[in-house]
This record gives sequence, C-alpha cells and structure tokens, in this order.
Amino acid sequence: MNKAEISKAPFGKTPNGEAVEIYTLRNSNGLETRIMTYGGIVVSLKTPDKAGRFDDVVLGFDSLEGYIDRNPYFGAIIGRCGNRIAKGKFSLNGNSYSLAANNGSKNHLHGGLKGFDKVVWVAKTVETSTGPALELSYVSKDGEEGYPGNLSVTAIYTLTAENGLRVDYHATTDRDTICNLTHHSYFNFHGGGDVLDYVVQINAEKFTAVNAEVIPTGELRSVAGTPLDFRKPTAIGERINSSDEQLRLAGGYDHNWVFNKPAGQLGSVARVVDKISGRSMEVLTTQPGMQFYSGNFLDGTIKGKGGKEYHRRHAFCMEPQHFPDAPNHPHFPSIELKPGQVYKNTIVYKFSTE
Repeated sequence: MNKAEISKAPFGKTPNGEAVEIYTLRNSNGLETRIMTYGGIVVSLKTPDKAGRFDDVVLGFDSLEGYIDRNPYFGAIIGRCGNRIAKGKFSLNGNSYSLAANNGSKNHLHGGLKGFDKVVWVAKTVETSTGPALELSYVSKDGEEGYPGNLSVTAIYTLTAENGLRVDYHATTDRDTICNLTHHSYFNFHGGGDVLDYVVQINAEKFTAVNAEVIPTGELRSVAGTPLDFRKPTAIGERINSSDEQLRLAGGYDHNWVFNKPAGQLGSVARVVDKISGRSMEVLTTQPGMQFYSGNFLDGTIKGKGGKEYHRRHAFCMEPQHFPDAPNHPHFPSIELKPGQVYKNTIVYKFSTE
C-alpha cells in the first residue's frame, strides 16, 4: 500500500508579485489532488474509473494565469459570504452594510470583487487523525469588501483513506459579522462533454424558490411534483429543459436545497453517478443547505486544461452552505458570527466506482 503524502512546488506569481505555491496530496489508495495557495483552489483531482484508470475530474486551467484571467470560481474557497445577497445590502445590529454588486450589476455574489477565491492564503502541512493535511489560513480585514470585523479563517484539506476530499473550515471574528463559506469545484467524471446523463440524488424535501435574479423569495418550497425533486436518483438532463418556472428563471439547476438533518451534524446529503466512467461521488456536509448548479453559464468561450473548451452544462457543482441571501430572510438559518463563537463547516466529496 502507498503512503499518504504531501509535497509542494512553486506555481507562479500574481500580477502584484505575490508568490503562489501548489501542494500535491496523495492518499494511500492513489487518489491525488493539487491545491494552490491562490484562492485555495483545487487545481486537479484524480480518481479512478471502473477500469482503475486515474483521471482528473475537475475543471480548471494549466497555469496560474488562467485562474487570474477569466475564472468562474473553478475549485475555489468561496467567502466571506458565498452565493447571492440581494442588492448587495444587509443589516446587522441596526447598522446597514453595502457590498459590491458584482452579479448582474445588482446583487452581491461569492464575496465580492476580491473574495476569498482571489487572495493568496498562508499554507502549512499538518497531521490530523485522518492523515497529513494542508492547512490554509487568511485574515480578512475589517471593512474588506464591505464586511465588518476582522475574520480569521482556516481551511484544512485532507484526502481521507476512504477516498474523500475533505474540507474543514473554521472562522472567528472580533466584531459581529456574517460568514458563509463553501467550496466550488466544477466536476466532470468522464473527461468532457455534458453531464446531463449523470444520475443525481439529493436528500432534501424542500428548496429555496428564487426570483428572476436567482435571489430567494423567502419561500421554502416542496420539491414534490417539481423537476427539483431528486429524492429518487434522476438524470440531470431528464427534466432540465422543462417549462417549469424555477428552471427557466435560473437557466437550469442553480438552486439551494434545504436539508432536514440536524444542524452541525455531518451527514450524507447527495450522490452523483456517471455510468460511463463508473465514478460515483457522495457529498457529506454539516451545513443546512446545498447549491446544486448545472453549469448553465459556461458558454464555450473559456478554454481550460489542454485548451479544452468548457461549454454549457459540461460540469456540475455541489456547494454545501447556508441559504443564499440569509441576512435578508430572518426565518432562514442565521449566518451571523459573533466574537467568541467559532464558525465550522465540513464538506466531504467521497469517491467510489460501480
């Protein structure tokens, strides 16, 4: 059996001269992931297919320059607040805050103009109960991107012996703030083409209905009788082009599913199977929701690894998190973080074959 290990190498410099490193993690079964300090981005993730062949299953670029140029959050840490905030505004303790309107010039998305996906994190290797891991840390200063409080964040990446890519987020603050972190890899299990034949199961009975700007209306709507019902395994493409209003508004799947498991408890929430490669992925999380995105905005203009064009619906994302626009919906689970509290979020993408 191979030994789990971590190594590092230089991976270029940002436009302002900051050095970027890339770390390679391998587990005892041969799984391998490469993660760089810019954005905490998962640059590659190699898992076996049903014939035992290891291939990269995430979209991305061959060099740092691609990620800095036109990158739709490939593989990145998303924060300080993932997903959308309506009109980039929220109130906290009677104070109003304005954030960048970087999504359709109206709403705030994924932390703003320079979110956690666009900063260089400080890296070190650590030993955990599940093996060697990569720990990334970053301090988001008070006022950065309009958010209050100095937020100290760590993200620990581990390749588990059970073939899971595990991400453990922790954050603390010195002032009341909001925090909603997630991971944003785009997955394609058979090396290219669309993902419409992938079979998905999501263990959720409700979702947050959205308006024309893909902002939650506040309604927690039942999935029953809708194309968003994935309680039984269903191909992504089976209903994605239906006339359902929610799919038309989002251009496909780009919604938050609501879990009914206990908050903070790590549990299995979704599974994806690609019958061509035989790869399957189980998603586990401690979070109350998950954004499932079907790559609707990929349009072929981005050329990624090996010059490959990434077209519409050529990948999917599963982003465990709190609900979008939570600060503006008091009945949603709160994303407020106060001094003395510790924000925690664990996500596991666990791979197998069948």
